[in-house]
Amino acid sequence: MSKRRTTGGSWGDRGFNGDDEANQRTLEGEAIPMQQLSRDSFSSTFSTDTPLMATVADLDHMADLHRHNDEHSLLPQSSAAGRTSPLNPLDNTFKQKYAANVVSNNKYNFLTFLPLVLFEQFRFFFNLYFLLVALSQFVPQLRIGYLLTYVGPLVFVLAVTMAKEWHDDHARRRRDSEANGQKYQRLTATGGRQVIASSKIRVGDLILIEKNQRVPADVVLLRTTESSGACFVRTDQLDGETDWKLRVAVAPTQKLADSAGLFELHGTVYADAPHKDIYNFVGTLRITGNADGSSSDVTLPLGVENTMWANTTLASGAAVGYVIYTGRDTRAAMNTGQAKTKVGILDTEVNRLSKILFLVTLILSLAMVALDGFKAVWYVTLFRFLILFSSIIPISLRVNLDMGKSFYSLGIERDKEIAGSVVRNSMIPEELGRIEYCLTDKTGTLTCNEMELKRIHMGVMAYTLETSDEVTRHVRHHARGLHQSADATAVTSSAAAISAHHGGSKARRDMPQRVFDMVESLALCHNVTPAEDDDSSSSGGSAQRMAYQASSPDEVAIVQWTELVGVVLSERTLTTMTLRLDALSEDDHAESPQLIYDILHVFPFTSESKRMGIVVRSRLGGEIYFIEKGADVVMGPIVQYNDWLDEECGNMARDGLRTLVVGRKRLTRAAYERFDAAYQRAKLSVVGRAAAMRDVVADYLESDLELLGVTGVEDRLQDNVRATLELLGNAGVKVWMLTGDKVETATCVAVSARLVRRDQLIHVIANLRAPHEARDALETLRTLADCCLVIDGDSLQVVLDFYRDEFVQLAAQLPAVVCCRCSPTQKADIVRLLQRATRKRVLAVGDGGNDVSMIQAADVGVGLVGKEGKQASLAADFSVLQFSFLGRLLLWHGRNSYKRSAKLAQFVIHRGLIISIMQVVFSALFYFAPIALFQGMLLVGYTTVYTMAPVFSLVLDRDVTEDIALLYPELYADLTKGRSLSYKTFFSWLLISIYQGGALMLLAAWLFDTEFIHVVSIAFTGLVLNELLMVALEIRTWHRWMAWSILGSLAIYVASIWVLPAYFDPSFILSTAFVWKTVVITAVSSVPLYIIKFLRRIYAPPAYAKLA
Repeated sequence: MSKRRTTGGSWGDRGFNGDDEANQRTLEGEAIPMQQLSRDSFSSTFSTDTPLMATVADLDHMADLHRHNDEHSLLPQSSAAGRTSPLNPLDNTFKQKYAANVVSNNKYNFLTFLPLVLFEQFRFFFNLYFLLVALSQFVPQLRIGYLLTYVGPLVFVLAVTMAKEWHDDHARRRRDSEANGQKYQRLTATGGRQVIASSKIRVGDLILIEKNQRVPADVVLLRTTESSGACFVRTDQLDGETDWKLRVAVAPTQKLADSAGLFELHGTVYADAPHKDIYNFVGTLRITGNADGSSSDVTLPLGVENTMWANTTLASGAAVGYVIYTGRDTRAAMNTGQAKTKVGILDTEVNRLSKILFLVTLILSLAMVALDGFKAVWYVTLFRFLILFSSIIPISLRVNLDMGKSFYSLGIERDKEIAGSVVRNSMIPEELGRIEYCLTDKTGTLTCNEMELKRIHMGVMAYTLETSDEVTRHVRHHARGLHQSADATAVTSSAAAISAHHGGSKARRDMPQRVFDMVESLALCHNVTPAEDDDSSSSGGSAQRMAYQASSPDEVAIVQWTELVGVVLSERTLTTMTLRLDALSEDDHAESPQLIYDILHVFPFTSESKRMGIVVRSRLGGEIYFIEKGADVVMGPIVQYNDWLDEECGNMARDGLRTLVVGRKRLTRAAYERFDAAYQRAKLSVVGRAAAMRDVVADYLESDLELLGVTGVEDRLQDNVRATLELLGNAGVKVWMLTGDKVETATCVAVSARLVRRDQLIHVIANLRAPHEARDALETLRTLADCCLVIDGDSLQVVLDFYRDEFVQLAAQLPAVVCCRCSPTQKADIVRLLQRATRKRVLAVGDGGNDVSMIQAADVGVGLVGKEGKQASLAADFSVLQFSFLGRLLLWHGRNSYKRSAKLAQFVIHRGLIISIMQVVFSALFYFAPIALFQGMLLVGYTTVYTMAPVFSLVLDRDVTEDIALLYPELYADLTKGRSLSYKTFFSWLLISIYQGGALMLLAAWLFDTEFIHVVSIAFTGLVLNELLMVALEIRTWHRWMAWSILGSLAIYVASIWVLPAYFDPSFILSTAFVWKTVVITAVSSVPLYIIKFLRRIYAPPAYAKLA
């Protein structure tokens, strides 16, 4: 069903061979040279998936592999650009020249706040326009009315904007302070520990990092609590990968008796110049002597396996690190883009319309001057008209829109359905209503990163979590038989009995034995290290609860399942593995019997081989087994013929489960000795060592394996992820998944989350290396219109390097895209590429530090509060607790924010246009004189106390109910077309303003020709009443505050008639003639619009009206 482009993979090229001499040599701290490796060579020779128990063999192999070029590896590369710092500095002056270890997400500082805010504001045309208008009032020849009338609104707008920007940036700075204030322990020369804040850490410090603690800076690993010097780190906040990574301490420092011995060493640490590549590091550690005066000049190479990068988390034990990069020089910071000021598309559209309004103002001013015959100093008259008609571009528009944004943001934070949501950028809530692409991380965003074994299929029977008690019953039945048939003194190892039972053919084995064989193999074939849970001592139970460390959460899930059914991995060393049969603990045994095995070889999982194997020998009976598990595509030819494997793997894959096929082969002692001899010879090969080792494993072991069964592991999705993705898809939002995980994992999650429909083709592009391969892949993709594209990071880079435009044009049309093995920089590049190519609004959502660049680059960034930190949440525009909140955030809050702001913007523009049209008519009637119709308090009051509250109450309006918006997500697709605020709606409001302004002014002059001295109060009264009626006309869903704002504004206007006697004559306004004529003027200007709206709702209702 899916198409995959793959290149030849390589089988694991090393394994633990039980070489006690080599083991002891490493444990005692002998310096084993390791050259700096690229990402590819590192994964092939020292896989980050390698477990703790395989560390010794891996180190041994790396030493053999690179011994011939040790001399080159010890020489620092690009030393001119690198940095060398003393291991134990006598003074700390050198530390001051490196960057401080601070997290900074704020946009401004004390010096840049004012200039940057002003620059951002005057980028908008209407703000710049009103600045020029305000400045013109300082020229006596151009002054019209009061100076405060023009300067006051501009100052108020800027003050409100600055207050909002300061508030948002202050919140970011406060959150940064919390991160910078996290406490760590710094080792001191006196042997003590000094507690310091993260921001006080400097290059050259020795920092103690505890288990589950975030690494505060980039460090070289000097010591760990593990005797082998190894430890695991979680890097999902850096690269998005869920696998734990193995890190190794520098051998000479690891062998010291305690950490105080570090201060007795003298030497230098060289590190290459800071760069973005998290998979590459070049450095050296030179030890020149001890404090006692003894000299021993030793130089050791440092690679990425000896480092822990900032924002990773120590997953096992405790460690001491030497700080090499801090602050902006860390890998995490260099992969994080600088926060930018985001401008919403609605603000851009309003800015574009303001330029049209300026052209209207210029045309009207030129028309007035031209009709007057360009008399005298006409250019001064032209400027006076420009100032007189300046209300066409309403400065109150900026105030109303910004206040509306704050109101929408408050509504999001107070929504109990998405409790815990935080708006960190209150300038772009309308953008939530215009999203067409959603780029999401996988781990911690769509999934909980909690693996769970859901299903096991063994050909004729299948088991799930719900039927695990049946598995336990079979295990108990078979284990009891083993125990009864074994000698009482051999309880600690039932290998002999197992041998007797395993000796029979597959057909003769009964059901309990087959189930036990599957469970036993799963409990043995892995790279998991057990440890007693910290809480087990307080649990009160008799059985110890186990905690597991592994490079893959899949394997932990499988081992946890074997524990659930009664076979517990109780102990693992470099050479042995012990299983405890807790299934028998319910019998009359004081202690559970144990099965002990010798580990002869381990073949770790790699992304190329897609399988993992182990050779074990039972301690008592001596039976040797080769157990292997892996992907169905590679295990199919290895296991014995069967007729059910492909079908069951397909069924599990369609259910979104990650499948592993498990097979086993019993080896005679002679067969094993032949394999071991050949394998040792292959390990000594100078040329083609990896291929030789791979061939030996394939020839001697990987053939005719007994198929035991198939496991299905699920990476548990967050609540309601499937429903949310379906909702976004129906709303016309195309979802891309960008993840650091491998192709198989990402594909399974995409299927499980229903990002891929059941009948949809999955097209995989992987392992592209050359331009012609990329061209062929794109040609194939061009023929697949409706498919989900899955592409890995290396292939993506090749495609972007050579066929950037072609790729994005094809991918942008697909319903779903999954990008795997993406670096943080690649994620941000994809966002920017999609923005440039489509000109559509892009939303990015993630939960880790590796998602920050993507979040900051997107038009809208949404951060989830992840388990490993709040980096993404702090850097995002909107912070939510669950991915499922995204549906409501877009379809309800995004819809309301955009629709309300669009209506508010157009109404404020209409309010300025209508008063300007009245001014035009007034000036034309008075022989084209640039005299203001409304001055002083009337002009200021019109946009504030008389109409501001009713107009702003439109932010409470809604066109559909919440239930309809979420029930019919197709309504959201109409928003992305931008029809609520377009040239069509703008010119409609322009015509309405011309009609109403002309009607009000002309009728006022005609009906009150005998009382023309009162034309100002006549026209102004009609204008205020008309605006209040227009607000009522635009309201679709009434709210009590809307009614109160209209009635309150009307009451304020009536009261102001007596308060402002300079503008109103109460006796004249209370006359009967004034009242009925004003009613007629208002009716002529507004009633036709009511009739048109009524007819439109009957004969051409909008789509949402049909659903209401």
